[in-house]
Amino acid sequence: MKMNARLLSRGMKWWPPFLGAGIRVRSMSDDFRDAVVELKLGRLNCNYVGTHFGGSLYAMTDPFFMIMLLHNLGGDYLVWDKSGSIEYVAPGRGTVQAHFHLSGARVAEIRAQAAGGEKVLPEFEVYVKDQAGGIVARVRKVLYVRLKPKHRPE
Repeated sequence: MKMNARLLSRGMKWWPPFLGAGIRVRSMSDDFRDAVVELKLGRLNCNYVGTHFGGSLYAMTDPFFMIMLLHNLGGDYLVWDKSGSIEYVAPGRGTVQAHFHLSGARVAEIRAQAAGGEKVLPEFEVYVKDQAGGIVARVRKVLYVRLKPKHRPE
C-alpha cells in the first residue's frame, strides 16, 4: 500500500469519524514514523458534564499505530488492530493532542519477530495530553502482524 503521508493526513480531515468528532491530523512525517493528532473541545464532542467525550478521545488514537506500522513494514505484511483499551486519567478540557512515534528499532524488532511466518502481537501506548502537558488518557493498542502467506518460509 503506497500513499503519501501528506495526502493521507489531508484525506483524514474528511474521513467521517474524524470530521464528525472534530479530530485533526496536525502532522504526519513523510516516513510515517511520527504523527500528531488534535481534538478541540466543542459542542459536538463534549459529554454530559462538558468535558471531552471518551469515544472521541479513543477515536483520535485508533488507526495511527496500524497505519504507521503498515507503511513501515511494507506490502509483504498483514497488519491489523487486534485490541485496544483506554484509561481515562483526568477530565479533558480545551484542546488535547496525541503524539505517535514509531522508532526504526521497533520496526526492525517486529520484522525480525515475524520473519519465520508466525504472528506477532506488538503492543503500543500513546498518551492524550492537554495544553499544559497533563495526561488526560492513556491508550494501549495491540496489533496483529504476520507475513502474507506467499512470503512465509515453508
